[in-house]
Amino acid sequence: MRIFKSIAVAAALSVAVGMMPVEAHAEKVIKLSHLNKNDPFDNGTGAMAVVFKSLVEAGTNGSVNVVIFPDGQLGKDNEVLQQVKSGVVQSAISSVGGIASVYPMIGVLDMPFAYSNIAVTYDVFDGPFGKSLAADITKKTGIEVLGFGDSGGFFAFSNSKRPIKSPEDMKGLKIRTMGLESHKSVVSSMGGQPVAINWAEVYTSLQTGVADGQMNPIPIIKFAKFDEVQKYLTLTNHLFTPYVWVMNKSFLDGLTPQEKEVVKAAARSAIIACRGINRIIEASDRGLPALAQKMQIYTPTKDEIAKFRALAQPAVKEQISKSYGKEGEAMLKDFLAAVDKASKN
Repeated sequence: MRIFKSIAVAAALSVAVGMMPVEAHAEKVIKLSHLNKNDPFDNGTGAMAVVFKSLVEAGTNGSVNVVIFPDGQLGKDNEVLQQVKSGVVQSAISSVGGIASVYPMIGVLDMPFAYSNIAVTYDVFDGPFGKSLAADITKKTGIEVLGFGDSGGFFAFSNSKRPIKSPEDMKGLKIRTMGLESHKSVVSSMGGQPVAINWAEVYTSLQTGVADGQMNPIPIIKFAKFDEVQKYLTLTNHLFTPYVWVMNKSFLDGLTPQEKEVVKAAARSAIIACRGINRIIEASDRGLPALAQKMQIYTPTKDEIAKFRALAQPAVKEQISKSYGKEGEAMLKDFLAAVDKASKN
């Protein structure tokens, strides 16, 4: 309830301040890049960008102007991150795949079946662990982290062959992944065959049988129209990958104390809007109800999830240890402790 009240307030503020006069010539400009449509009711990054722009420009009386570059206009995530590091672009809302290009240890977050529910993810990334992670990203990359958004919720498996109710049902299925080693480990540990395919080619690959299935959050599955080429959907809720919102540190440090306070507060409010709109999309005719009209949907029982978890978690722990060493193991320990604490709240 608190999330929906927050998004309602944020949306109202966005509309209200959008009608307020803002100085034509801002002293400072934030070029903000994100990968999706610039529509606050269409997707999470659109909500983040639009709410942020309104709150920053109103809160600074126009001394800071936000110019939004949606739909990946400035390049791929990894390319834009280099632009943020150099200061050519001031801010970007990046996927974990993009962040991995400058901060590989983000892969530690890919421990499968870690969360009991979606609210736990918010507590983890807004709490001490999220602050520690943000500080480490800044330390190792020089890029400031404004916060962690919601890329669409938990991942689910879809495929065109058969219902997935147990690891045995995964055997032999070619499952598309983003190519991240942790995601490959999740699929292969349960008997599936991970296939790395570029996003632009996923629909065709599923249509032609190059891949049997894929894994993504519900809003993305519907947005990409995978229900046209996939028959079965299993709500495993096995992964959560946040958006990582970054800003050029020199630019942020160059703001006045009041401007900096407005920017950080606006980012926090925008992230709440992102989370809320994703939950709304998930539950609307652009989410699960619509997918149910074409797909057979199955929610595994606790016992069935336990079987998936017993195979996937050890495999990913081994991959994390191999890829990131003692530092990765220490971060994983802190991450799981934060999840456990949040689950008990």
